[in-house]
Amino acid sequence: MRGFKVYSEKDFEGLRKAGKLAGHILDYITTYVQEGITTEELDMLCLEEIERNGAISATLGYQGYPKASCISLNHVICHGIPSERKLHKGDILNIDITVILDGWYGDTSRMYTVGKITPKAAQLIDVTYNAMMSAINSVKPGMHLGDIGHIIQEYVRPFKFSVVEDYGGHGIGRNFHEDPIVMHVGKKDTGVKLVEGNVFTIEPMINVGSPKTRLLSDGWTAISADRSLSAQFEHTIGVTKTGCEIFTLSPMGLTKPPYDINK
Repeated sequence: MRGFKVYSEKDFEGLRKAGKLAGHILDYITTYVQEGITTEELDMLCLEEIERNGAISATLGYQGYPKASCISLNHVICHGIPSERKLHKGDILNIDITVILDGWYGDTSRMYTVGKITPKAAQLIDVTYNAMMSAINSVKPGMHLGDIGHIIQEYVRPFKFSVVEDYGGHGIGRNFHEDPIVMHVGKKDTGVKLVEGNVFTIEPMINVGSPKTRLLSDGWTAISADRSLSAQFEHTIGVTKTGCEIFTLSPMGLTKPPYDINK
């Protein structure tokens, strides 16, 4: 397994700006996530706001990907392509944004809900967010990469949900995807040791049912094999001397739904 690149404090300045903008885009789109809007319309709104802020969408054209965001609804695990599909009451969705600002990448995703959702969907969202934050809050120099996955899988286990193993987080910085892959399952004290200056994403994907996945014919959209609900959150973080810094926090202080955008 290859290790992470090591970035400097000066590099962190660029990563903070890119991360803050990515978080802002997810804040900005929140009011538009309503019944009747299409995911393609949400994507265009995100792209316009990215460009208004002097940045570039990292996903648009990436290896042929056609949109400025990934929007994954209900049983879609990740990489859902925005389309003419309208949002309906009871939907849950993940919006994943990656921006390039002055050559630095900021990658983050958040869950959203449309109207009243089921108690099981609400629990899934809460567990997914809390699993991510449990791992992030544990990151520090000297920690093994496998510890991250171990923390997530052990957090999720009591709720009888499953952790997707086919997709993971990744190193990031001057490139969209850098080594190594950050798995969300793992064994303690295994894998590379983290050092100050490592930058990567933690982005657990949690299913209500089986962890097995299926890739659709478009070559991008990954769904749960049993079509059970799936949820995901993602932050870009940098390892500091004593812990880590989250670059992609919401400027509005939003964490997980329901969102109070009037505070």
